[in-house]
Amino acid sequence: MRILIVEDEKDLAMILSEILNMEGYYTDNAYDGESGLDNALSGIYDLIILDIMLPVMDGIQVLREIRKSSITIPVLMLTAKSEIEDKVLGLDNGADDYLTKPFNTKELLARVRALSRRKEKTLISDNIEFEDIILDKTTHEMIKDDQKIKLSKKEYDILELLILNYGKVVSKESLIMKIWGYDADIEYNSIEVYISFLRKKINAVNSRIHISTARGRGYTIKEKKNG
Repeated sequence: MRILIVEDEKDLAMILSEILNMEGYYTDNAYDGESGLDNALSGIYDLIILDIMLPVMDGIQVLREIRKSSITIPVLMLTAKSEIEDKVLGLDNGADDYLTKPFNTKELLARVRALSRRKEKTLISDNIEFEDIILDKTTHEMIKDDQKIKLSKKEYDILELLILNYGKVVSKESLIMKIWGYDADIEYNSIEVYISFLRKKINAVNSRIHISTARGRGYTIKEKKNG
């Protein structure tokens, strides 16, 4: 699970990273609202911890832009303010939870676990249906009509990520960070191999979808045009 921490107090951001890293989470830090928003819009994160009082762009502005971009990942607001109005403002603009500084480490971790469970329930509640195929979350099969083809775990994860980002180009960097992890030693040509396998399997079931290469940028999933 990858978490983005947007906090301008660098010492606190580092402490948060260390706490979360010890619990097995991957973390990235941003120290102002603008860079935090840029990171959030990448779509590679499973949870965002967002401070309200930030330079350049405050946390509420960042939150509004995240939700305006149809990004639904859970956001935990973090602030020194404790007034009810601030909590209401954050929640009304799309925050999923709220924690006031100073906070207890155990409470922070409990809230992170609760938000991650909520996200997992949303993602795994049903199989994924896209155009003329179904992805079976349990068996990792791609199904079209009466045809089924087995996908490897990585093939399944890549295809799922492309489908969930339909209409967007997913960069190779995003694929590596989201599926293998930030510190993974994976070459770009490994991604190309998996994409090649997926294309062959999609063709094998005669699906009308295809994975398109956006040269120099990444991959996107589309529907084949007739003719």
